[in-house]
Amino acid sequence: MYAIEIKNLKKYYGNVEVLKEISLKIKEGEIFALLGPNGAGKQHL
Repeated sequence: MYAIEIKNLKKYYGNVEVLKEISLKIKEGEIFALLGPNGAGKQHL
């Protein structure tokens, strides 16, 4: 069983596609971290 499942996520800023069909599965009990530089847009996911 998955605690989080994302299928075919897309994100646009205006007409620019910055994420293209991202899929992710995180199982219950797993530890997951999203790393990247400040200002990279992580808070918008």
